[in-house]
Amino acid sequence: MQVRDDTGNRLRFQLELEFVQCLANPNYLNFLAQRGYFKDKAFVNYLKYLLYWKEPEYAKYLKYPQCLHMLELLQYEHFRKELVNAQCAKFIDEQQILHWQHYSRKRMRLQQALAEQQQQNNTSVK
Repeated sequence: MQVRDDTGNRLRFQLELEFVQCLANPNYLNFLAQRGYFKDKAFVNYLKYLLYWKEPEYAKYLKYPQCLHMLELLQYEHFRKELVNAQCAKFIDEQQILHWQHYSRKRMRLQQALAEQQQQNNTSVK
């Protein structure tokens, strides 16, 4: 009986992990909104239940951490209503891309500065 429970728990974990990560995609959120999922009280309650993914022991499994921000925003009815509009989803998508670009550039600059500092340290040690 324990094996069956472990298998069921593992499957549930995998399904919920996949679904939570899908929430990072604004086009998917628009799809759900246009089909009325965000008007379903049971579905909204499920989104509230999924907030446990914000806990570090679960969040460490996420590849797309922005899904947690979307999950948080989905707790608000106004945000859920706005997602019906494709322009809203497009705006969110564009903002995510801008954020990634900024993060990538900033990370590259930090890595270059660290490499230069290490090179200077190596030169001054000799």
